[in-house]
Amino acid sequence: MATTDRRAGPAPGATDTPSPHRRDTRLAAVALAYAALQLCYAVAHMHLGWDESVYLSQVDPRHPAAYFSAPRSRGITLLVAPVIAVTSSTTALRVTLALLSSAALYAAFAVWQPLLGRARVALAGLLFAGLWITVLSGPEVMPNLWVALASVAAVGWFLRARHDGPGRRRALVALAASLAAVALLRAPDAGWLALPLLAVCAGVRQWRRPATVAAVAGGLAAGGAQWVAEAYARFGGIGRRLSVSSGTEGGMGEHPGAGLRAAYRALNGPQLCRPCHIAGPSLTHALWWLLLPALTAAACALALTGRRRARGAAVTLLPAACALALAAPYLLLLDYSAPRFLLPAYALLALPVADLALHAAGTARRGRARLAVSVLLCAVLAAHLAVQDRELRVNTADARDTAVRYHRAAQELGRLGLTAPCLVTGPRAQPVAYAAGCASAQITGNNRSHSAADIVRRASRIPTALLFDTKDPYLPSYARDWRPHRLPGTDWLAYLP
Repeated sequence: MATTDRRAGPAPGATDTPSPHRRDTRLAAVALAYAALQLCYAVAHMHLGWDESVYLSQVDPRHPAAYFSAPRSRGITLLVAPVIAVTSSTTALRVTLALLSSAALYAAFAVWQPLLGRARVALAGLLFAGLWITVLSGPEVMPNLWVALASVAAVGWFLRARHDGPGRRRALVALAASLAAVALLRAPDAGWLALPLLAVCAGVRQWRRPATVAAVAGGLAAGGAQWVAEAYARFGGIGRRLSVSSGTEGGMGEHPGAGLRAAYRALNGPQLCRPCHIAGPSLTHALWWLLLPALTAAACALALTGRRRARGAAVTLLPAACALALAAPYLLLLDYSAPRFLLPAYALLALPVADLALHAAGTARRGRARLAVSVLLCAVLAAHLAVQDRELRVNTADARDTAVRYHRAAQELGRLGLTAPCLVTGPRAQPVAYAAGCASAQITGNNRSHSAADIVRRASRIPTALLFDTKDPYLPSYARDWRPHRLPGTDWLAYLP
């Protein structure tokens, strides 16, 4: 397996590399379009979601911290900490994240320009940025998009660190930093990402270099140190934290095939499908997802044949292998899904798919044949982006409606007398409590943090409310003497002592 770097000359298919005297702005244009889409669709009037409120509460000096469950990692909280320390404006936070995510998309895919060529990298960036879940995730306080971009950068730097030369040290440092970012954002994902990289180092003699192994291991250790320390401080060790995480996720590894079915059903929303009993998307809106494995396999087969194999199969095979590794736990070990779970896989697979598409256009005979292939590819891309635009509109509206209900409930609790210090409990306590400026507590479920006795004791000292869904027939025994208040604009009642 071999690849190329700046020293070694053009990479496979990199015939589009521009002259040093002419700037190539295609990837920059993709990043700017990505920023514009976020600002137009996913920023305005969108209140905070459930998970966002949990992450933000960890670093928000104005609100009590919500319970932080075992599967979570704190990287995204560190990213938003400077913003939330300065302002409580959700709009300012979303605009900042939209701009940062667009810059990160450019930086991550730019790593691949010496490997694949600028046209292929720009197309890969467009394929990834054009997905509705990529646009919706950009301004959200969620780690999955950032894991995706850091993974793209990590694999690219790994490939660029293959050859000796003046850029090797920089590539190794960037590789370690990218892996550290993944580990800080989602520690288990970093472990899955590192498996193919370490396997290449162990199994291929040309890649068996101590400095590369040290960069991979060092990046994992540096980024995962906080997660490991918290595992011992809060959960009793790494094994115990992984066990608790598995329980929170519904028992990882006990649902063969369920994760794959759930991922297909949730392809075009909702943002969290748990339990996932909805019908799957229409064929026209799922065709790209069903074709993705076939396109990836075709790109890998092409990379292993003839001249392209001699020019560097690793630039196709390695991102595909890393994408499969990152997708495996979500497709094979869970019984539910969320579209954001597969963002790292989508980002990495965009690279070989873009390479395959432009190779097909480039190998067509000149004249009408090449024009026909180019027109067909553009038409397919336009249809795909049109489908994604429709799903973006639908899911943005759905996310906004859900977050608005949290905000309305918080406002009504304020009118009922809940002012800080205060406590909110019940199934949706975390997002509503954050919006109301209260602490949250749960006595059941994945976020269990208190007992019923704790709730009763605290209710005697501070204003307390139990959120209760009118569809739920079971009211906790401690609240049977509390008074119900309907929360307008929601399906919930608030029970107050």
